[in-house]
Amino acid sequence: MGGLAATGLAATGLAGCVAPMGSSSSYLTQVLAPQNNNTVFHWLDVILQQTRDQRVPPPRAAYNFALPLVAGFLAVNGITRNYAEPYGIGYGPVGADLDAAYAAAFTTAASEAFQQPFLGERNSFFAKIPNGAAKTRGAKWGRHVGLKVVKMRTNDGSEPSKVNYFLRRYPRRKDILGWSPTGPFYSAKPGPAFDTYSRSLFPGHGKIKPWTMTHSAQFRVPDFHDPMSPEFAQEFDHIRRIGGAQSALRTPDQAQIALFWEDGPWGITPPGHFLYLAAQVLQHKPMNFVDRARAFALLGMTQCDASIAAWDSKYAHDILRPETAIRSRMNKLGSRDPRIECHPNWQSYIPTPEFPAYTSGHSTFGAAGAELTAAFYGSDRINLSGISPDSVLWPQLRGVRRNWTSLTQIAEENGLSRIYGGVHWMADHTQAMRAGRAIAQHAFTNTFPRCC
Repeated sequence: MGGLAATGLAATGLAGCVAPMGSSSSYLTQVLAPQNNNTVFHWLDVILQQTRDQRVPPPRAAYNFALPLVAGFLAVNGITRNYAEPYGIGYGPVGADLDAAYAAAFTTAASEAFQQPFLGERNSFFAKIPNGAAKTRGAKWGRHVGLKVVKMRTNDGSEPSKVNYFLRRYPRRKDILGWSPTGPFYSAKPGPAFDTYSRSLFPGHGKIKPWTMTHSAQFRVPDFHDPMSPEFAQEFDHIRRIGGAQSALRTPDQAQIALFWEDGPWGITPPGHFLYLAAQVLQHKPMNFVDRARAFALLGMTQCDASIAAWDSKYAHDILRPETAIRSRMNKLGSRDPRIECHPNWQSYIPTPEFPAYTSGHSTFGAAGAELTAAFYGSDRINLSGISPDSVLWPQLRGVRRNWTSLTQIAEENGLSRIYGGVHWMADHTQAMRAGRAIAQHAFTNTFPRCC
């Protein structure tokens, strides 16, 4: 029970205080009926809040979500023995308390991912479980599983991804389409902003060992448009007209969509948003403990793999953002297409992120999350409404509620938000949607099959 303190993190002063369910700072309080709260949702809410409080960037957030969600599932599955797993976790003790096992495994893995011991959260949770042999066995087993999962992911390539240097993991593109740092003119008041000419975000992330994919480039997207092609000219013209800060083409609804799905940096992040939506949807799906733990383990794993796949494509192709092309680059192209011309004062409607465009992380996260949620729910069709989880970043969204009739619509709207915001090419979205769906389908079919 005192294992987390032994890591030395307890003395660092990092033991934050996560808001309980029912608090205005709790994410899942926004979408869960009180009677639908459970152990899996409780701990998911903890790491969603921690992602916000530590301002974890989206690809790293996706990595952090997977580790504890997988550990928690493997701990309860080792006791119930419902599903096969490839990690050799083994059988847990008979009669062990499932809640204790899940919490111990989850917090052990989460403390490594977030570098935060979660001592207060863990102690508060364990105080609600009756003392006895079942609780002791569950906590000990969960701790064992959590440590095994952490060890399993040691040297998985994630350490070099934490720093914003290329480290020769991907060659830099040298032609007219090559990415270059975003300028200092991209911020939104009172919304988020990026540092002036920031280094490219996590160039090594695409080389992390995936959870469900066979390798990080399994779903790498095909080559981007030839810059002299009519297809590129069409994309250039479309994003210039619809994605600019002063666009006359973008509708008020599209402008709202761009802000609604912006998701960062200082909030739930895109992968967190789709875990949040999965909780909103799957709270109404009858599931036992281990099935729910498996569902969210797979959701966490595929969000992590979506980040790996998207970042692999981003740095393998190294494609510039629309703002660079529109403001300065295309006068060097020599294209005779009248749609290709520079507009030095053009600005994107939302802040342009500081890393290559192709493909869209948003679209990959959304397609993977929606596809897998639909698989567990049993249908893509659903009448759902939602608020922005982090409207504090965009006060324009306070009181705004969006309505959807399918999970596919949600994923498409999320991805298109980056077009309306002027930060992505349309190809970034369409190719990423295909990749995200494929990641989810592959994971659902091949990961954690039911035991005979």
